[in-house]
Amino acid sequence: MNLEQLRSFVEVARFGNFTRAAEELYLAQPSLSRQIAALEHDLGAELFHRARGGSTLTVAGESLLPLARRMLADAESVRRELAELAGLERGRVRLGATPTLCISLVAEVLSAFHAEHPAIELHLSEQGSRRLLDELGSGELDLALITTSDGSSAERFTVTPLLVEELVVISSAGAPPVTTRDTIGLEDVAGLPQIVFSSSYDLRSATDAAFRAADLTPEVVLEGAEMDAVLRFVERGLGVAIVPAMVLIDRPGLRSVRLAEPTLERTISVARPADVAPNAAVEVMRRTITAGATAFSARAGATMRLAGASV
Repeated sequence: MNLEQLRSFVEVARFGNFTRAAEELYLAQPSLSRQIAALEHDLGAELFHRARGGSTLTVAGESLLPLARRMLADAESVRRELAELAGLERGRVRLGATPTLCISLVAEVLSAFHAEHPAIELHLSEQGSRRLLDELGSGELDLALITTSDGSSAERFTVTPLLVEELVVISSAGAPPVTTRDTIGLEDVAGLPQIVFSSSYDLRSATDAAFRAADLTPEVVLEGAEMDAVLRFVERGLGVAIVPAMVLIDRPGLRSVRLAEPTLERTISVARPADVAPNAAVEVMRRTITAGATAFSARAGATMRLAGASV
């Protein structure tokens, strides 16, 4: 049993298809099939149910999958540790972030990191917070910027809060303001035409819960959009949206107003596996993220503040 066989096994399990896995691994399909067959022979068990429609894991395959992922992650950790002997001239950082953060904080962080360490490979996973924690736990990521965390994850991850950010109501800068006051109540927002996010967004869950708690039903004109599309639709006057204050930076086509009490907030945190010591490149990325969060807090003013100690 070797790492190439385990990597092939994990990819076939991921795609459920030998052809697609071979393409992903840049292997000829017969070579991939031989690797899987050799692995099955070494283990004395079939790992896949093979059928015309695809390949599914057997009971033995399901048992092997988490172990294989962990072994590959450990091997990658060794490779990265050895690469550190050359300083930060080689290596890789796998960062995960929510879609909202990818168009704001992460863009700034990756730009600053790459300028200082251009030889380090950067890989980005853009997912919701729960999915990012899953990827972190399976060894697919080194760090994750999340906006939610659950107490049951505290033993598996080290979660450090960075920023506490208000959600604000945005509208087109080319249209009349939605209110002449400094703040707007949630009941008034409910009466405005709204553009709302895909149900996979943490933000959608938070705003839906706030409206339900206030016994309000918002007027929705468009549902299911991604962050960049929401901002563009609002800029063009299609409706209003409730978004994190951070996304307004460098968006002159939008205006915002803060919500009246009780305000809606979210905490942005950086998470890493609790049982894996970060290598030098990952630690430098963590420090770059912290510095970027501090800078964003200063730029966003009253709607964003630095968070406290780690969770």
